[in-house]
Amino acid sequence: MAPIRLRHPKGVSTIQVDLDAFTVQDLQQEIFAVSQIPPSLQDLKSGYPPRTLAVIPELPLESLGLQVNDQLIVNQKPGATQPAPQVVTPAAPISSHNATLGSASAPRMPPASCSSGPDYVETDNGTLMHRIVPDDNSCLFSSVALVFHQNISKAQEMRKVVADAIRADIITYSEAILGRSRDDYISTILKPSSWGGAIELSIFAKHFSTEIASIDVETGRVDQFTPPPEADSGNRCILIYSGIHYDAASLAPTPDAPPEFHQTVFPIISNDDDDPILKAGKDLASILRAKRAYTNTATFDLKCQVCGQGLKGEKEARAHASQTGHTQFGEY
Repeated sequence: MAPIRLRHPKGVSTIQVDLDAFTVQDLQQEIFAVSQIPPSLQDLKSGYPPRTLAVIPELPLESLGLQVNDQLIVNQKPGATQPAPQVVTPAAPISSHNATLGSASAPRMPPASCSSGPDYVETDNGTLMHRIVPDDNSCLFSSVALVFHQNISKAQEMRKVVADAIRADIITYSEAILGRSRDDYISTILKPSSWGGAIELSIFAKHFSTEIASIDVETGRVDQFTPPPEADSGNRCILIYSGIHYDAASLAPTPDAPPEFHQTVFPIISNDDDDPILKAGKDLASILRAKRAYTNTATFDLKCQVCGQGLKGEKEARAHASQTGHTQFGEY
């Protein structure tokens, strides 16, 4: 382990990192432990004069070019402050076909006396809560475990669900679809350090016979992963996606209700804003968007520090790293 000095809003700390084995995400977790700035909101700089680092969580730590006893500076990204939670309240009565679930309208700030905590949206029939799971590479699996088992500790079991589904269906999950050999994909997805995405969400939708609506914070886009018609239960759950992180959403009787009283799966009313839970999920994403609680990994400009090639976004950086072995990138 190597010492790295960290300047952060609370002072100066020394953190211990493994320069050979850590990923960038591992470093972000160490920084979070002392600064309480979530990884998705961290603005990292190093050197003199300080330069902004290109943070791609899945890359090895060496991509940042850090050395023993280097100094890092972390601040919260501009516009990404964490004020007291915002709440959305109903503006008008809902129609009779929505009455079982409630509806929501435009956001407003809660009274100043409200304590800080997860954001939420009020509906006529409860409070849709932002259920934050750990920023630890297993966020998708933790969110799915929270939704369907009310227990994020079952995240590794969710990885096994994916591995078993891929093993059982060589046609749907071919090497062409997976982008690598089936054995390699299965081995990788079982590791706690690997991320999940669209393939995993489609598998979970089928496994749990439930539509998974993933709402993108930056754009408000809703990606709906649906089970086969013959296995469709007519239910839906909500996930919140920040660009590098998944969280869940659940309906509680009140904002401070214990987790055991939360509802995480809902009857589908419609595929648009006539569905009160889907509408509330979009409003929740809007609150997070206003806080800039998202990361656009597709559009930021990068430069390979080894060969100088210009790149755009995480996708090109990964491809370049795979083709050349170069893993040190800087942001233009």
